[in-house]
Amino acid sequence: MMGTYKQDDVTFLLKDLSSFRLEDSTENREKQMQEGGHYSESLPIEYQPPLAYVELFWRMLHEYKRKVALCIGIVAEQIYHLKGEKTVLVSLARAGTPVGILIKRYLELRFNAGMPHYSISIIRDRGIDVNAIKYILRKHPGFQLQFVDGWTGKGAISLELTEACKQFSSKYGVMLDDTLAVIADPGYCTTLYGTREDFLIPSACLNSTVSGLVSRTVLNDLYIGKDDFHGAKYYQELIKLDVSNEYIDIISHEFPTVCQEAARLAAERSTVKTEPAFLGMQAVKRIQTEFHLPSTHLIKPGVGETTRVLLRRVPWKILMRDPDSPFVKHVHMLAAEKGVEVVKYNQLNYLCCGLIKPVTVSET
Repeated sequence: MMGTYKQDDVTFLLKDLSSFRLEDSTENREKQMQEGGHYSESLPIEYQPPLAYVELFWRMLHEYKRKVALCIGIVAEQIYHLKGEKTVLVSLARAGTPVGILIKRYLELRFNAGMPHYSISIIRDRGIDVNAIKYILRKHPGFQLQFVDGWTGKGAISLELTEACKQFSSKYGVMLDDTLAVIADPGYCTTLYGTREDFLIPSACLNSTVSGLVSRTVLNDLYIGKDDFHGAKYYQELIKLDVSNEYIDIISHEFPTVCQEAARLAAERSTVKTEPAFLGMQAVKRIQTEFHLPSTHLIKPGVGETTRVLLRRVPWKILMRDPDSPFVKHVHMLAAEKGVEVVKYNQLNYLCCGLIKPVTVSET
């Protein structure tokens, strides 16, 4: 059993790589990635934030717990009415895992529907864990799969999922629904979302300590065989810092107060069909040109993705549409700690955008 979540909440289909040393410094990883290596072959050292940042996480969680619960409810209602009880929730590790658990909890409360829930790996440019998908289909014949993630940025994972589903259909003759269910879709990358507002989902603020103490996923031929699931580490040494289940319980406690509103908003949503427009990628290409960046991979739009840049990449600049928004308080704190410039930038659909430092940019 991997991770600290309750067994009834989620099953991780990941190979346990806890005994291997996979971490490298942020600077080394960044250099390797920008010189052609792949981010999934190693892991960043888990950043443990200072006390003031953790206290900010708790304040933001209690301030926005109802908003998160409502967005979860809107998504869950849509999933249930679109697919019914014979649905397997498939979270994309790791940001999708707490979201999948919350959707599962909401459906149990609202419809008494005990949907199976798994967390599996998908990796940009490498695809989804096919062995995990085959396992789920064998275990739950006749069920539909519903993929779940936390939020969208420029849509790289949405596009990766679509391509992976096409390849799976072509190879195995099984059609998978590539619609990605998320809490927030500021990039207009999916039709199944709680909101398109770019707001702070508190679980984006921390790393493994709000994700069941599970690392990012790993796909490295040194450790993963052809019949293995993709891998991850379980950071048991961080158990005293783990808030994963507390986070789930705090949000879940709000569900009874949002059910009616969630059902109404989900019903309204079902009458309006909007196709994904991938607005995030349009903004990213404009920023790439303006800031002379060699790759769109160095541009991460949205509050969640900007937070990730500051937590585990080498940040260069942070662009902010509204520096006074309450959703970017933690971004200001991290940027100040790491000495990263914050630039006021009005031409964003998102609240903020993280720019990763190109290896060719000097320190001066």
